[in-house]
Amino acid sequence: MISVYHKDRLDDIVKTLHDLDVDLYSTGGTRDFIAGLGIPVTAVEDVTSYPSIFGGRVKTLHPKIFGGILYRREMKEDLAQAAEYDIPAIDLVIVDLYPFEETVAAGASDADIIEKIDIGGISLIRAAAKNFQDVVIVPSKREYLPLLNLLKEKGGETSLEDRKRFAAAAFEVSSHYDSAIFNYFNADGIMPAFKCSLSGEKPLRYGENPHQHGAFYGAFDELFTQLHGKEISYNNLVDIDAAVSLIADFNEAPTFAILKHNNACGVASDDVLVEAWKKALAGDPVSAFGGVFIANRPIDAATATEINALFFEILIAPGFSDEALQILEVKKNRILLQQKGFPGGKMQFRSLLNGVVVQEKDLHTETPEELRTVTDLAPTGAQVADLLFANRLVKHTKSNAIVLVKDRQLLGSGMGQTSRVDALRQAIEKAHRFNFDLKGAVMSSDAYFPFPDCVAIAHDAGITAVVHPGGSIRDGESIDYCNQHQMAMVCTGIRHFKH
Repeated sequence: MISVYHKDRLDDIVKTLHDLDVDLYSTGGTRDFIAGLGIPVTAVEDVTSYPSIFGGRVKTLHPKIFGGILYRREMKEDLAQAAEYDIPAIDLVIVDLYPFEETVAAGASDADIIEKIDIGGISLIRAAAKNFQDVVIVPSKREYLPLLNLLKEKGGETSLEDRKRFAAAAFEVSSHYDSAIFNYFNADGIMPAFKCSLSGEKPLRYGENPHQHGAFYGAFDELFTQLHGKEISYNNLVDIDAAVSLIADFNEAPTFAILKHNNACGVASDDVLVEAWKKALAGDPVSAFGGVFIANRPIDAATATEINALFFEILIAPGFSDEALQILEVKKNRILLQQKGFPGGKMQFRSLLNGVVVQEKDLHTETPEELRTVTDLAPTGAQVADLLFANRLVKHTKSNAIVLVKDRQLLGSGMGQTSRVDALRQAIEKAHRFNFDLKGAVMSSDAYFPFPDCVAIAHDAGITAVVHPGGSIRDGESIDYCNQHQMAMVCTGIRHFKH
């Protein structure tokens, strides 16, 4: 029984089955395709004595088709009933499903999407997979080649192990398909259930550490083209995710970011990309060694020449000039990724305890209008630009986090500290270690200041403007300190914890 949407490479299978003297049943366009190859095929309608009805919604849903798939060959009662009702044995089912997910992704109308909910196909898949003791099920075009190889290697014979493997593939297809349909209907979260299905395992060398197994599930190639370098690891993927999330918030000017262990150690924007790279590197040239680099503009030869002087793991950009590739590909293990887009979706999840936690992604990026001045002194235009730059960075920095910025350049950051004061001292120490003058710099905090100690320390270091969410019952103490020391402070009302 053959009824498919995708017919690529189907001709090889059909010809092989014909050479093995297998009787073929088919429907509609698939039957026409097979007949066009000059191979005998019986229409399903001739078996069921029913035409395709309701605009093709009902074609194979008939006892003679499903009975032929489901009857148990080893049971006398089933064999007798099959003979009594003239039900033909169907030992192989090749079927795929209407492209529901592709139709949704294309922005089709609700009516078109509903018509892409497969009924007959999914029923054939489940029936054949259930009776894997006797029946081979080929549930998608991904299984065409394995079937073809099996037919040629074994001359039409299959083992129970073969059939069980195809059945597992079938239930993977059906469960994934049903999850996609459920998530479409449950887009507003009206049903209290979490369904996520990802296909296409990419085995990794190991997980976070060599003793841990690791794998990636998803369509990595939809977002990136790997132009050069070694196999991507688990830790590489985590860093790539962090880098892409960060750079998504910087699009106004050429920007470079350098990340290490998911946190930015160098970020800068400039009118010229190579200058953005130099400023980003200056932020922490020590941590940049072996880091992950990302740019929001194509890499040119001048930028590639500068980058080439440093050892790094990964470079991500929306494009590379031919000259840049020639320069960068001299090291065989460097991973060069051309970014084709950004991950979609508004939700994120992670395994936790004996379940999963789900939340909306932190996609909020503050605008000048959202900065509420709470001090007597308002920030200048240049300070506002730096405050927004810093606030974008702190959003992508592990809490507790403090970020120091001047002239669209990260000067120092404190991250992952148990105390906000410790995070600030870490940021100041790093800025001083790399010879930055913090006079006139701005500070961003991912959460409010519970005490005025942070603004006092910042003032002593030369910080002149501060942005934080606000919301502490003691905000007034920090505001008073700023007023007494000619510092500008703005509040956003938005916290950006990252754990």
